[in-house]
Amino acid sequence: MFGIGGGELLFILLVVLMLFGSDKIPEIARTLGKTMAQLKNATNDIKSEIQKGAKDNGLDTQSFTSGISSITQEIDKAKEELLNETISDTKEMQQEIEEVTGPIKRTK
Repeated sequence: MFGIGGGELLFILLVVLMLFGSDKIPEIARTLGKTMAQLKNATNDIKSEIQKGAKDNGLDTQSFTSGISSITQEIDKAKEELLNETISDTKEMQQEIEEVTGPIKRTK
């Protein structure tokens, strides 16, 4: 729950109790609950308006989602190929350097 442990939650509740008193806490909890419900409803309304607007304009959100997924897969594939090419090129360069310089020996 938001990375808050039991001890931390108990401490927060104790501080709230000391600040507002036991008679104000139920009122605060109700107000907080109503606010959270209104926020959730507003968010859902915004989502539905966006989806309705997209449908009215002939846009399909599922096709966008699948398109984004396929683009992401292609990018991942290209990254993997580029990484493999870079590794093989680096190994080739390392071999060429070793052929030119020979083994390097340390002198004391």
